[in-house]
Amino acid sequence: MKKDQWVMGVESSCDETAVAIIKNGREIAANVVASQIESHKRFGGVVPEIASRHHVEQITIVLEEAMNQAGLDFSDLDAIAVTEGPGLVGALLIGVNAAKALAFAHGLPLVPVHHIAGHIYANRLVAEMKFPLIALVVSGGHTELVYMKEHGHFEVIGETRDDAAGEAYDKVARTLNLTYPGGPQIDRLAQEGKATIDLPRAWLEEDSYDFSFSGLKSAVINTVHNAEQRGETIIPEDLAASFQASVVEVLVKKAERAVAEYGVKQILLAGGVAANKGLRAALSEAFANKEDIELVIPPLSFCTDNAAMIAAAGSVMFEKGKRAELTLNANPGLEIEKYND
Repeated sequence: MKKDQWVMGVESSCDETAVAIIKNGREIAANVVASQIESHKRFGGVVPEIASRHHVEQITIVLEEAMNQAGLDFSDLDAIAVTEGPGLVGALLIGVNAAKALAFAHGLPLVPVHHIAGHIYANRLVAEMKFPLIALVVSGGHTELVYMKEHGHFEVIGETRDDAAGEAYDKVARTLNLTYPGGPQIDRLAQEGKATIDLPRAWLEEDSYDFSFSGLKSAVINTVHNAEQRGETIIPEDLAASFQASVVEVLVKKAERAVAEYGVKQILLAGGVAANKGLRAALSEAFANKEDIELVIPPLSFCTDNAAMIAAAGSVMFEKGKRAELTLNANPGLEIEKYND
């Protein structure tokens, strides 16, 4: 009988300190997240130095809580997986050094994980992955279409050329004087408004899977400023709905085209903006009648940063023999394709 595999995941790439333990790549034994949203809210965004200090304060507490939840000893673990990058370098260093210390102290293999691979593998906690597949990754720092022919193989077929979708959401939210984090606020307003304002869609070249949201963000800002100069009132709900409609249409149409061209069996939604109700609904509608394509959308708790996704990805990397030395360092600009064999 095959022995159960237990992998710990450590995540500290931005403003969540998280530790999780996963059994056999898919079953959650523990998943602890310490959020810093309240600390960063008054600044309107994540302050790297404050994030790093919070990680230092929380990492040991979160580690102990995860071990208690799982009811395991370190001798039960098979490996420790940790986010190597991308992310804020100071924040990453806390998780990387904590994981290295644990691996050294307990003689455990250390497995490096790409943060975006983690977001993609969050879906494996919901449904088994079917290859080939396309992952639509939408977050504050990333907007990508990733083709996977097998476990652990990533090919970026489309990415943002400027602002990521989540970044555009936050900037538009600031324009509307909404509190941080802005994405959920825009999504909430959009549900109450109507897309009555004509805003651009950046399709780029005819065959491109790349994205661009900088022009859309600027168009929203100009719309607000022009209205103010004319003494006109813009309904925030309608502006939010119009902005979201533009973002979602481009994301969904390009995802549909990629799924058709690459002949995949599955499409996965991943990243913080995967929690967006408008995007979730539009994708569900787009793939509702495509019986040969399975759409997987993770629950809200797996959209934002967490360590269960890092442990899920780490379990696959561990099985594929990926290891890091104790010289492992944070890599804030790490590219996902460098993780391919």
